[in-house]
Amino acid sequence: MNIVFTYNLQITDSEEQAEFDSPETVRAIKESIQSLGHDVELVEVTGPASRIVARLEALNPQLIFNTAEGKTGRYREGFYPGLFDQIGLAYTGSDAYVCTLTLDKVLTKMTLATFGIPTPAWRFIRRLNELNHSTINLPVIVKPNFEGSSKGITQDSVVENESELKERVAALLEKYPAGIIIEEYIDGKDVTVPFLEAASPKTGGVLEPAEYMFNQNEIKNRKYTIYDYYFKNVSEDAVSVKLPAELTEQQARDIIKLSQNIIGVIGLRDFGRIDYRISSEGKIYFIEVNALPSLEPGASIYEAAGLAGLQDCTAVIHAILKSAARRYGIALKKGIRPSGKYRIGLTYNLKRILPSHYGSNDSEAEYDSPKTVAAIRKEIESYGHDVIELEATPELPSIIAHSHLDLVFNIAEGIKGRSRESQVPAILELLDIPYTGSDPATLSIALDKALAKRVIRHAGIPTPDFILMRTGKERLPRDFQFSVIIKPNIEGSSKGVHVINIADNEKQMREIAESLIARYNQPVLVERYLPGREFTVGLLGEHRPRVLPPMEIVFTEESEKRNVYSFEHKTEVDASVRFEIPAKVEPTVLREINNVAREAFMVLNCRDVARIDLRMNEKSKVYFIECNPLPGLTPGWSDLCIIAEKAGYDYHTLIGEIMAPAIRRFKQKRKQSVGS
Repeated sequence: MNIVFTYNLQITDSEEQAEFDSPETVRAIKESIQSLGHDVELVEVTGPASRIVARLEALNPQLIFNTAEGKTGRYREGFYPGLFDQIGLAYTGSDAYVCTLTLDKVLTKMTLATFGIPTPAWRFIRRLNELNHSTINLPVIVKPNFEGSSKGITQDSVVENESELKERVAALLEKYPAGIIIEEYIDGKDVTVPFLEAASPKTGGVLEPAEYMFNQNEIKNRKYTIYDYYFKNVSEDAVSVKLPAELTEQQARDIIKLSQNIIGVIGLRDFGRIDYRISSEGKIYFIEVNALPSLEPGASIYEAAGLAGLQDCTAVIHAILKSAARRYGIALKKGIRPSGKYRIGLTYNLKRILPSHYGSNDSEAEYDSPKTVAAIRKEIESYGHDVIELEATPELPSIIAHSHLDLVFNIAEGIKGRSRESQVPAILELLDIPYTGSDPATLSIALDKALAKRVIRHAGIPTPDFILMRTGKERLPRDFQFSVIIKPNIEGSSKGVHVINIADNEKQMREIAESLIARYNQPVLVERYLPGREFTVGLLGEHRPRVLPPMEIVFTEESEKRNVYSFEHKTEVDASVRFEIPAKVEPTVLREINNVAREAFMVLNCRDVARIDLRMNEKSKVYFIECNPLPGLTPGWSDLCIIAEKAGYDYHTLIGEIMAPAIRRFKQKRKQSVGS
């Protein structure tokens, strides 16, 4: 069976990503699905929905294994199930309604209260003045209403007096303005009941209750023992799971019965988790339902499933797949490839001359090695397609015209001229063949650094001041300032860019400019040198791309006063630079980086894939430097490949992400042809 695994990847340890899946969890689930004999494709869902839809349409899965939490909004957990329903794809887990309901603690409690499910007294607060009407007895626990993974819950969440309550509510509302819940604090212990629909027919999928046990050294200075954010996400080793929970026979029967009722009322499907608090007097209180519980290795669902005869992660994953397949009437057959096999051309320029130090013999530096071409071909074929290699020589137009291609995966740089990168896409457009990547106009503009900067600046995106020199003898503007960096205007791969290209005065600048003009037979860009941090950002998608985590180029030579990500750094291993992914920046700076990169991508009308280079000035303001809409794809080496891997895209997945929008365009073209 062809299965797509959709998820949010946890890249940082920030609270914002606390509910996302760690790389270890993603790997464990993927390997479990593969060990069951199925083909599995990874789709990390962070980013615009249009990119996800294009990817799913290209893959055409028989079933989606979904753990995606969504990113923002009170309905975020329901977004992807709703999307899958709209495009007609089968998926594991509860539907959009159930996921949205269970994320809303208050709405879940209100729903279950009508069926007699006991829950602590509570009050929903959206504005501070609503607190005056609260009638709940102290102490209370204050927590965000629309969050999971114990986000927003600390030791300070338990409040004993009115003044502390007002202070705590005000602070939490500022951080979680969608609303908070004030709930009567129950002195007792936490018990969780995992649900695995296909695991225990006798109990309707309700597994053995588990009890959280806390390291005594960790709680000896705590007045309240609660499973807060610290225990759940920072000091996980301080908490263990006791199975079965220490309950009386009556409590065990009652909690199983309560769980069955809750599952039926809510409409939980395939898997889930129900949390309870049991008071010191032995009374059971419902706390919340999680329709997308953690499947990380060691989670309580695995241990509880073990008592039901499912001994490992793979068995649990199989149970989830089995109940979903049964619901949709799908047979869990092994090894079936997706429908939609295409004849795909791979256009490229082959590198036969290796560049040497300081860029001598760099005429083919932008071209791709046979290993890169072979790697891309292998990944395209792994999706079930036929691949025809097409080197971009002068004979290419006639060869393409007779190759009967459905679409083309293009990495060709072209042969010569300021519009060389647009040559192959222009031929493909003439022949009405869909292809990956940006169109001829974007490729031509982006290759011309000065022209791209004019377009960017006109759109209000900051870029360093610059002039274009054709001879090196041009008169300088009155407000011209040093220091500057000089580089060829229409070259990629940092050709002609070296540390020695920085000039502090007019004489230096003119000497460097005249030398580069003579060598590359083209104008040079003279740009204000920015002394701050340097970043490069990968983007995937069409009109509204996903911005991948920024990579910072960290210069390790402290003796160097001027840092430049030069040609040498991009062509050979160099200990003077290292890469930080994701870049360690403040949230406000990250938003600025993402905004500049996204806006540049959209203003230049990039498509499918691009890499945007950015740099900070001395005041840490982010500036656009240049755009590469045809970035290198050498596995394990090219900047984009390194960034993508850290963002959860292995090389196979990255190639699929780039290819997916082109497949969507091909399907759209074919549909229009049939319609006409």
